[in-house]
Amino acid sequence: MKTYDALVIGDANVDLVVVGCNALPLPGQEIFVEDMSLHVGGGAAIFGLTLAKLGKAVAFKGVVGQDYYGQYVLDQFRQAGIDTSYVKRSDLGATGLSIAINPERDRSFISYAGTNAELQIDPFIDLDAVPARHVHLTGYRGSRNHTQFMRIVRRLKESGVTVSLDVGWDDTGEWYPGVFDLMEEIDVFFMNETEALHYTGCTVMEESIEQLRERRKNVVVKQGAGGATAIINGTVTHQAGYAVNVVDTTGAGDSFNAGYIDGYLSGLSVEECLAYGNACGALSVQDYGGSTGAVDLPRLTTFIEAHRVIDNGGNAK
Repeated sequence: MKTYDALVIGDANVDLVVVGCNALPLPGQEIFVEDMSLHVGGGAAIFGLTLAKLGKAVAFKGVVGQDYYGQYVLDQFRQAGIDTSYVKRSDLGATGLSIAINPERDRSFISYAGTNAELQIDPFIDLDAVPARHVHLTGYRGSRNHTQFMRIVRRLKESGVTVSLDVGWDDTGEWYPGVFDLMEEIDVFFMNETEALHYTGCTVMEESIEQLRERRKNVVVKQGAGGATAIINGTVTHQAGYAVNVVDTTGAGDSFNAGYIDGYLSGLSVEECLAYGNACGALSVQDYGGSTGAVDLPRLTTFIEAHRVIDNGGNAK
């Protein structure tokens, strides 16, 4: 008997969002900005919060410090109904922190990994008795932990659990080709268009998507304002994005992931999953903070219905 719809494993930290910072101060100077606000950050945390707000039962595994920021993250999780039993409170370091500067334009970040650096992908729970029907993973680092990911994912699959993973940006520039072997084991493999281009070695998205289709990979490629494309069992499905006023793009991709997985776990079609993902991403960018714009399922479906495109034949799509 599975207790949760999803167990989320990955990073959790706080984001300090700074709005209206046109220039960094010189030594000895002080500048004033339009606003600063504190939010839960980290791709896995934003995914978990968004999925929980949509109504799924979520548990989270991560590491935070024995400090105010760690308590803030836990409090926000609990308010959203997330089970924090698997979150470790570490005495070794402080909770991670990112300062997001000018999120409404070309964002810049100053980040401290903190206790996120302590997280190991091997769950400190019995892999043969995972208390969830789905596990969402982050933190893939190419050749540095590829073997570990392959082992854990295969064990999870053997236990009857479905698995999704957001591959994330490779800050080493390696773009490890073994990622295609990992794709074979993952039920829903998320990447953005820039990551897809790097991994496939293509220069245009059409070529990258075709290569993924030929490889028969189950991949969902996020394309920002351009929507998203799912390549499932050799079939390519594209859904356009929603035109909204963009305030802060932080966490938009993680919010997309949560919307897509909510549809996936609900047994919806690929088209509907993409619509859920695009809608969650669109709602996310309209407010500061990665999960601030997250809504419950009724409001999500209302948003989708209100933004349906009517074609020339008078049909909604």
